[in-house]
Amino acid sequence: MAEGGFFSRLGNLWKGFVSLWISDIEKEHPEIAYENAINSMIEKYSMLKKATAAIIRRREELSDRLSTQTKELAQVSADLSVAVETGQDDLAVVLIQKKNIVEKDIADLKADLDAASKDADSAKSSLMSVQTEIKKLKAERDTMLAKMASAQARLKIQEQLDGLSVDAEVKALDNVREHIKNTIAHANLGAELKSTDLDERLKSLRVQSGDVTAKSQLAELKAASAAKKAGLKTM
Repeated sequence: MAEGGFFSRLGNLWKGFVSLWISDIEKEHPEIAYENAINSMIEKYSMLKKATAAIIRRREELSDRLSTQTKELAQVSADLSVAVETGQDDLAVVLIQKKNIVEKDIADLKADLDAASKDADSAKSSLMSVQTEIKKLKAERDTMLAKMASAQARLKIQEQLDGLSVDAEVKALDNVREHIKNTIAHANLGAELKSTDLDERLKSLRVQSGDVTAKSQLAELKAASAAKKAGLKTM
């Protein structure tokens, strides 16, 4: 009992794996799933068509038998009338018995024919329904596969657009901008360091000293010139 339960569970597990595997394949290839479903419905349609043909054939056979028995009843009834009119009582008794049997057969045949006709109508309705479903499924397959192809094309275009992204170029420019800013900062730093350098300050001081000396010499020249002019006037 335990082993039977184990192998049963193992079988169900295996069926589950196979079902998932098939499901994954059908997702990747939906045309296969649709084709399998359509073929399955066509197979059922074929089987139903054979069953419907058998039902219709039985209905026709019952109809033929009913027609034959109806004619037989008419003939027996006519023979019975003649037997009664001619006083052939023994023959009339046999014909009455035969008439009763034929009438019962006709009643049974009518009941069977009515049931067979209903079965045939139901089978034909089911046949037409399955045929309609097959057509609908084929139309759905064409529509859905077309939508799938369109979606896949759009995904490819999106992937191509993603591949044309300017992120790399923008990042490269960011690096260049950063390098330029760093270079400018370094240049500014050099200028600032120069302004605080002792040699630069000394040069600046010497320039200022030169200006002071020149101005002093200019003042002396002006004073000498003024004194000279004053001496000339006193003479």
